Amino acid sequence: MKARADVNSMTGMFAMSKVADFIELTKPRIAGMVLVVAFAGFYMASPGALDWLGALHALIGTAFIGCGSSAFNQIIEQDFDALMDRTQNRPLPAGRLNRTEAIVFSLSISIFGVVYLVAMTTLLAGGIALATLILYVFIYTPLKRVTTFNTAVGAIPGALPPLIGWAAATGSLTPAAWALFAILYLWQIPHFLAIAWMYRDDYARGGYKMLPVVDPSGESNFRQMLSQGAALIPFSLLPTVLGLTGVAYFFTALVLGLTFMAFGFRASRTRTRVDSRRLVLASVVYLPVLLVVMMLDKV
Repeated sequence: MKARADVNSMTGMFAMSKVADFIELTKPRIAGMVLVVAFAGFYMASPGALDWLGALHALIGTAFIGCGSSAFNQIIEQDFDALMDRTQNRPLPAGRLNRTEAIVFSLSISIFGVVYLVAMTTLLAGGIALATLILYVFIYTPLKRVTTFNTAVGAIPGALPPLIGWAAATGSLTPAAWALFAILYLWQIPHFLAIAWMYRDDYARGGYKMLPVVDPSGESNFRQMLSQGAALIPFSLLPTVLGLTGVAYFFTALVLGLTFMAFGFRASRTRTRVDSRRLVLASVVYLPVLLVVMMLDKV
């Protein structure tokens, strides 16, 4: 009896470990941020009282697409992840999942996400979700080993989730929706370039064409970081200009943008890992605070 109990316990632990590995394959922290921005898009597009059921449908479909995209990304980069310190313990390079089961899992949740959005929200939302998947998996991911332009390309699918939410709520896109897209797009550049600087040696081992790898001096990396961060400030004010938010959001966005730039200036001056990490943390605080104030000050 004890032997059988031990076997059952080990089987249960193995199953739980397997589930944890599939969850890790979806990059849950990134998925969480995707859901925040998708909800913001849905909320800001809603003309009256929020349709909570509609928002839930939009978030479910978006979650599956985001998770599927991240999983496919890890499948494609499995061999390269094995060369990098920060990624070598992921489920695929570590051998805890095999490639076939990862592909079946990724394909299943991705298809489900697109079909769910089309069936439960709008055709446009499903189309944008499919475009997000294609851009991220089949264009951005291969480009990472080809050109430093990959960051600019990768920021496009990263900025599409609020459009999924917007389209799910209204079935159309307005200039205000594209303002949200621009904010997300520009925010990502300093965020990812700071990460690239922090892990430039790792990226070099993996063979990725990131700016700090191609230009070890950091001149190009921090120039791009500061220019995109500066552009983010006026674009972040567009929701008020377009009549989507009030003055409280306007001044909050201005202060947040200037503070974000201050972290960027310090990182570009010292070029240390510590200050680059502070910039990453500042970016992680910037976006949700901006979106929360935007929703609270919606006109």
